[in-house]
Amino acid sequence: MREGLRFGRFPITEISPVIDGGLFPAKAVPGADLEIGATVFREGHDLLGVSAVLLDPDGSESQRTRLAPVGKGSDGWTGRLTPADTGRWSFLIEAWSDLYGTWRHNAEVKIAADVDVNLMLAEGAALLTKAAVDDGRPAADAKTFRAAAGQLADATLSVPARLGAGVHAAVLAAVERLPIRDLVTSSAAYPIQVERDAAGRGSWYEFFPRSEGAVRDPASGEWTSGTFRTAAARLEAVAGMGFDVIYLPPIHPIGKINRKGRNNTLVAGPADPGSPWAIGSDEGGHDAIHPDLGGFADFDAFVGRAAQLGLEVALDLALQCAPDHPWASDHPEWFTTRIDGSIAFAENPPKKYQDIYPLNFDNDPEGLSREILRIVELWIGHGVKIFRVDNPHTKPVWFWEWLIAAVNARHPEVVFLAEAFTRPAMMHALGRAGFQQSYSYFTWRNTRLEVEEYLQQISHQTAAFFRPNFFVNTPDILTEYLQYGGPAAFKIRAVLAAMGSPLWGMYAGYELFEHVARPGAEEYIDNEKFEYKQRDFAAAESAGRSLAPFITRLNRIRRDHPALLDLQNLTVQSTSDVATVAFSKHKTIHRPDGSTVKDTIIVVANLDPHSAREGAVYLDLAALELDIFNPDGTFVVDELISGETWNWGSENYFRLDAHREPAHILHVRRQR
Repeated sequence: MREGLRFGRFPITEISPVIDGGLFPAKAVPGADLEIGATVFREGHDLLGVSAVLLDPDGSESQRTRLAPVGKGSDGWTGRLTPADTGRWSFLIEAWSDLYGTWRHNAEVKIAADVDVNLMLAEGAALLTKAAVDDGRPAADAKTFRAAAGQLADATLSVPARLGAGVHAAVLAAVERLPIRDLVTSSAAYPIQVERDAAGRGSWYEFFPRSEGAVRDPASGEWTSGTFRTAAARLEAVAGMGFDVIYLPPIHPIGKINRKGRNNTLVAGPADPGSPWAIGSDEGGHDAIHPDLGGFADFDAFVGRAAQLGLEVALDLALQCAPDHPWASDHPEWFTTRIDGSIAFAENPPKKYQDIYPLNFDNDPEGLSREILRIVELWIGHGVKIFRVDNPHTKPVWFWEWLIAAVNARHPEVVFLAEAFTRPAMMHALGRAGFQQSYSYFTWRNTRLEVEEYLQQISHQTAAFFRPNFFVNTPDILTEYLQYGGPAAFKIRAVLAAMGSPLWGMYAGYELFEHVARPGAEEYIDNEKFEYKQRDFAAAESAGRSLAPFITRLNRIRRDHPALLDLQNLTVQSTSDVATVAFSKHKTIHRPDGSTVKDTIIVVANLDPHSAREGAVYLDLAALELDIFNPDGTFVVDELISGETWNWGSENYFRLDAHREPAHILHVRRQR
């Protein structure tokens, strides 16, 4: 009779996270709480119970959690599941008639009104007697049910005593452990791809290896390039700041034809090194190393040294070519040929990039795709497990879906970061196609409303398929906020990035407050993309002109507080000041011994880098899951930047001076 019907006994709709009907898996990392939601309802007035069930890669039940109703009358339900390890997991929703909840509600209402008293007590006794022999019911709970049923049926006891036995705390606890269910209805199972930590957690640092150790002859003005050997000397400082990933722009030979000069000028001088993104020359292409940097043995040593320091190397995968790249002569079909027979260079009208040929995937898609896969496999063989992909939105999405699936089938540990500053639909499609993380619009979200809306979006609306990496700057991006905000602006953006997202990053020079832009552009003057750059990090730090100690503190806070390394646990909090933003992150950690630990961070940041702001923070205390209060109803917070300790409550005064400390990072103390 029900064959072909779309609804089960109880309708289960609007399940999340479900990506395009389950066509793509939701994203997760081990130990991160995954927000589960569904709309579930029934006819009549009897109560429903709703559970989410987590299935491991073998299809076995790993976790079951009771969902809680969201808002009165919405029929929404929510809860969390936490996959423990990597692999293709899945989840489903179960809805069921809540026999005990329905009986308890009816009994308490009717008995208070002296309606059907004996009938309600008899029904309770029968319900618990039957439930005592349910499959899987612990013996101790079965004994509790039988005892309660006996008291419910004992006419020698008073009515309040009989009802009290049926709703005793021990009965409630037993029902919580194994609900009394009927008419169980299950949804389909939906996929979850659980990837290693680096896919969804980590702090990134970018530098140009050719600048690290580069030397300029003061007499002639000529430069000697840095190498992998000299760049390796900088790794200890990067690791010391607490970063997890060292990201390198392209390390391949740079084109000589149409090479760009300083500040993107069209004519390069004889000593100009060119842009690393103009890949390929007579010295090789994507499978070669620029000879100034060294050879493969030097690169391997660099990767090895990074690993010793706890750093992973991320390599730029820039799928474009200089005019003298070997592919241009060997495979002209991989490019677009114009009517005059020339190969079209890259354009974003009216901008022209004469030093770069974009690839064309339509002429020989299989041949080009296989070659790119070979290139990626080559670098994986040299220890690269993370690729930052340049401009993936200028290539077909199908190609990325194919490439990432092909690579991850053999190397599930490999991570791809999309450098896609483009329309949301494309950015989100790249996430669905397999990119583990992406650059984001965070860089341009500066006002309170912008920051609040974006934090809400990335943590609750798109988290299942789009993991944002909050880079505060890049060689291409120096926002006006940083250009004119002074050192306070650099602190503020670092706090928002490091505390707001499990993934964040910065490009070298940020810690030195580099802020001078090319006139009329959001781009650095004397851009390192086109020249060598010397920086004396140690001297700046000794003189107190470095943000490195503050960056180190932020990364240490991240490592000490697991709440900061989840994406979906952020709650935007309210403030009275239009230039101050507040948010909290909370996580409950379940230990193998059955105990739990709660970690809660509250961030309050002054977004005005030029002045002091004051006002009140109004906290949603439920989002903090507080369990320890002072006698006056307050709770203790430790300020993790200044070391101070305060008592906070639902409404709290703040004053944040941008020229001293523009932000509070507060940890809720759980032990007295």
